[in-house]
Amino acid sequence: MFRKIINSIVGGSQEERRAELHRNLIRHEAQIGGALFGPIPKGGRRDFFCLDERTWVWHEEWIDATGLHRNRTTRYTVRPNSILKTQDGGHYQEIGAEEAAHLRLAVQLYQERTKAEMYSFV
Repeated sequence: MFRKIINSIVGGSQEERRAELHRNLIRHEAQIGGALFGPIPKGGRRDFFCLDERTWVWHEEWIDATGLHRNRTTRYTVRPNSILKTQDGGHYQEIGAEEAAHLRLAVQLYQERTKAEMYSFV
């Protein structure tokens, strides 16, 4: 009983706090990643982040020329011999060499920026 009271005061269990910290770190990394590709248009949002050891996510929201809210989520799954891509939950397809090179560069920039801005003190 005492443990429940203490946990409610300090914000839940250690697992819950760890999960919340992980979500917050990913959100912050996603913002850094989204800024790698230039300014984000007014009313828009852009995220680029590493979801797990094999998955990279690019998410973008914008207002189109007609004033409609648009969004697109692209998920890249890195395999030993290929990279698969899906957009907005569609079918996976293997990407070509040029797109793989662009993704590789984006990942390198992401790692440099997140290390410098978030983890340089570790």
